[in-house]
Formats: sequence, structure tokens, C-alpha cells
Amino acid sequence: MELYFQIFVVSIALAFLAYGYNCLFIASMIEEFNRLGLTPGQRRLTGILQLFGAFGLLLGFLHPAIGMAAALGLGVLMLLGFRIRLKIKDSVLKAAPSFIFMLLNAGAAYGFSLRLPA
Repeated sequence: MELYFQIFVVSIALAFLAYGYNCLFIASMIEEFNRLGLTPGQRRLTGILQLFGAFGLLLGFLHPAIGMAAALGLGVLMLLGFRIRLKIKDSVLKAAPSFIFMLLNAGAAYGFSLRLPA
């Protein structure tokens, strides 16, 4: 079971490393943030938070409280992303990834909570 949790968390972390990098450097992601009505500062902050969150998830293997905090933070970030997509009336298909990643991070936070020292 531990191996499955590790694969689960590493997969989420890799996705957020990619998304964070893309937010900071990839033109199509920059255009997407413009379409969402967000400022360049908000885009950079989002990318940085995604990168820190990804590293926090990985650090969670050594310190579960950090992993739990990172997962909760990324979950909140995804909730905000989902809310923005609903506000601008994006399709369910475009809004789904943020909602799914919110749920995945909730699962990771729960998994880390089970690994906290008593």
C-alpha cells in the first residue's frame, strides 16, 4: 500500500512541477492566464506556488506534516482555479482538471495525515 501512495504522490508532484514550469515560461500558458483575466503577477505566483507545492509533496515522504500542508495548499489553489473557470463560464471539460486535481490533493492530504506521528 505504501508503494501505491508513493506513486500517487510522485505523479501529482510531477504534474505540478510541469504546470508550475509552464506557468512561468510557456507562451500558451501565459495566453491562458490572460484569457482567464489574471495578471502576470498572479500567473507567476501560481507557478511558484505549484512548484513549491510539488516539492512539499515530495518532502512529505520525510515529514508528513509538510506533505499534508503542501497537498492542502495545492488543493486550495485548484479550488480557486476551478472557481475562476466557472466564473468565466468555461466548459465542464476545461474546468475538470482543476476539480480533479483538487480531489487528488485532498486524497494526498488524507494519506499524509495517516502518516503523521501520534
